[in-house]
Parts: sequence; structure tokens; C-alpha cells
Amino acid sequence: MPVRTTDPIDATVFRDAFAALPAPVAVITTTDDRGIPKGLTSTAVSAVSMDPPLLLVCVDKSSRTLPALLGSAGFVVNFLAEEAEHVSRQFASKTADKFAGVTHRPSARAGHAPVLHADSVAHLECATESRIEAGDHWILLGRVLGGEAHDRGALLYHRRSYLKLLPERTAS
Repeated sequence: MPVRTTDPIDATVFRDAFAALPAPVAVITTTDDRGIPKGLTSTAVSAVSMDPPLLLVCVDKSSRTLPALLGSAGFVVNFLAEEAEHVSRQFASKTADKFAGVTHRPSARAGHAPVLHADSVAHLECATESRIEAGDHWILLGRVLGGEAHDRGALLYHRRSYLKLLPERTAS
């Protein structure tokens, strides 16, 4: 039987619980209604289903990228490579042009959302399946239409710090 309480969990405890778990760092990209690239850094990405292939992304309601994501038919989840911490920081910042100095190409499958191929260990191109308002966030459910993975180390975030996860190397 589930435990029920009327007292909400302390926000610090809630944040600390999730900070204790390593998470992949991703940059979520899309384009706005004028075709201008938009993006944000996120660790709130999860696989949902293999058949059909679905994933979810959680976006804070205060995000300046949220209006473009809510209005777009698609987005790209770019999982960052270990050497791309600077890209994560740039997309997490309030800078006006988050794409300055970042190599990208338009997605053929996700409404021309930017693919950060040079800085990613993998990317998934998604059509927006649904949008769900949930507390202080929006959940975007994406149908994965395509993507690519590379044999590179991944960038992780753990206890409010960046970590690098190296790919397994085979002995020669």
C-alpha cells in the first residue's frame, strides 16, 4: 500500500536525491516559428518506449527555449561528448546566441532542429508526439525518427559537477 502524506518533501532533499544520480548531459535543440535555432542544456531526458521508439524531455517553464519547443513539430536530443562541457555551459547560460562557435547542421527529420554532430556522443531526432504540463515543467514526448551514436566518451552530471565517462576500450 502506498504511503500517503499531506506534507510535501523538502525541495532540498528532492534536488539532492536526483543530484546523487549521474545523468547524461544533453542539449535539446529546435527552431522557432521564424526558423531561428534555439536550445537548452538538460539532464532530464529518458527513454519511454522501444516500440514505438519514444523518449521524454522535461523543460522548466521559465526556460527561454520553451516557447519554441512547445510551438515546434520536432526537436533533437544531442547527448554531449566528454570534451563538450563548454557546450553544455553555453546552452545553460543566458547568452543571446547559444549557437555561436558551435558546429551544427539542420536535421532532415526534426523540422531542421540543429544536430550538434561535432560535440555529441549520440543524437536522436524526434517528432513531438505530445506536450504535457506537469508542475513547474513541461514534458515533451518525442517519437524518435532517426539518430546516430559514436564511439566516444559521454559527458555526465553528478552532484552538481561534470564527469566524463570513457567508452570501454578493448585490449590490442
